[in-house]
Amino acid sequence: MSERNHAAETNRNGTSPCKSGQDAAASLHPAWMAFVRYCQQMGHGEIERLKIQDGIPVLVEVSRQKIKFS
Repeated sequence: MSERNHAAETNRNGTSPCKSGQDAAASLHPAWMAFVRYCQQMGHGEIERLKIQDGIPVLVEVSRQKIKFS
């Protein structure tokens, strides 16, 4: 058998993959949590440029909000 079969599985950013939603939130990097919160608060809109370094969101350069009238 290969070493791969015995190695613990990890994501590219060093976190372990999770099965439940609660575990997933606990394993997210704080920058990802902040980005997800930002998206939730925005509701509708576009993010034109998202800078990611080492698998972690670093900066949103331009953000525009759309307002729905219907």
